[in-house]
Amino acid sequence: MIRILILSGLLLSSVAACAPYEPEPVSAWQWQQRQERIERQEAERLRRCEAMDQQSERYARECPRTGASPS
Repeated sequence: MIRILILSGLLLSSVAACAPYEPEPVSAWQWQQRQERIERQEAERLRRCEAMDQQSERYARECPRTGASPS
């Protein structure tokens, strides 16, 4: 019984860790929509970084400098 619980827990945790599947765009319109979505997300991230305390751990984690390699 305990083995079943452990195995089901491992299965659920491994499934939860997977990123959702996003198929590659197939048309020019889909590529454009994808690119615009990425640009909007990046602009929003930059706006959040501007509002954060630059000495905080969150800033260091979420707002790496351009060209810096992630650690």
